[in-house]
Amino acid sequence: MFLQFWDTPPTNFALNNHKKKSFSKKVIFLQINRSVKPKTVELYMKKYILGIFAIAVISACTSQQDKAMKSADKTFILKAANENFAKKKWKNALALYDRLPNLVAGTDDAPNVVFNSAYANYYDKNYKLAGHQFKNFAVSFPQDNRREEASYMSALCYYNGSMDYNLDQSSTELAINELQDFLTNYPNSERSKNINTLIDELSYKLELKAYENAKQYYKMANYKSTDVAFENVLEDFPSTKLRPKIYDYMMKSRYLLAQNSVYELKDERIESALSFTRLVEKELPDTEYSKTAIDLREKLEKEKKDFVVVKKQTEERIAILTAKQKKMVEKMAEDSKTEKQIKEQVSNEKQAMQIQRDSAALQTPPPAATFRIQR
Repeated sequence: MFLQFWDTPPTNFALNNHKKKSFSKKVIFLQINRSVKPKTVELYMKKYILGIFAIAVISACTSQQDKAMKSADKTFILKAANENFAKKKWKNALALYDRLPNLVAGTDDAPNVVFNSAYANYYDKNYKLAGHQFKNFAVSFPQDNRREEASYMSALCYYNGSMDYNLDQSSTELAINELQDFLTNYPNSERSKNINTLIDELSYKLELKAYENAKQYYKMANYKSTDVAFENVLEDFPSTKLRPKIYDYMMKSRYLLAQNSVYELKDERIESALSFTRLVEKELPDTEYSKTAIDLREKLEKEKKDFVVVKKQTEERIAILTAKQKKMVEKMAEDSKTEKQIKEQVSNEKQAMQIQRDSAALQTPPPAATFRIQR
């Protein structure tokens, strides 16, 4: 068996001119020698025929899509769009549905166009656009019996469009609001049963985002900010499942803050860390976190005792230095007083001498009169 290629097919396989345009310029033909079994020949012939049929179908579909895109006939465009929708060719369907709103406005076909277009975008994973279209359908066609389904799908689109926790979470917050709105508007709907589950899932993303942001402070050794950030997480999400891990980070950050604290705040921060280890042991008994709490508390108790000694020694040194400083001040004051007295004495002596000079000047008589002798 061998393959033989022709640039143009033999005359007995000639194709009509209008069919040639649907195929590639080169056609591969299989020539089989006499030693090949008939079944093998039949198999290859079937594959060849199926290939030609597939090319013909694709060509026909492409031709119909092109005609619909160029056509101004509303019925023809709508039919082609619905066929593409039924065949799950979402992009082709959307390309045609986008041409229909103005053509079907005010007709009975308008709701179906909006509804199908929304679903096509949903299946094509254009969740933001699909959510907007479903919401628009629910508002524009309040009497349609698919309004509840559209409201649910709108909320579901926002849910699917929620970004990963490490990205911007504005889409997640919007999705939670949409889901809660559906729950409020349709509390008895069958579709409401899983809404709370979806809301919990989205809320966890927000918790995880806040949790990871707080962790960054810990990694940067900014322990004071770590404690504040985790307290905010607990305040914003009181029922968070991350509470044990948050407690662990808060406990460690308070411990490290106490260890590296300035002298004036050391006592206060040691007590704060000790208090938190007791809280962790109480809230999370028989866990790895309670074991860590016990271990850190032992270290903090030792730190506290050591600091008492350091504090006593420091106070003694401060007392000695204060006494020395006081003596120096007194001596300086005494020296300053003596210097002042000397200055006053000198000043007084100068004033006395000046008075004597002034008095002598007053007591001295004026010189006698003199006459010029004429020559």
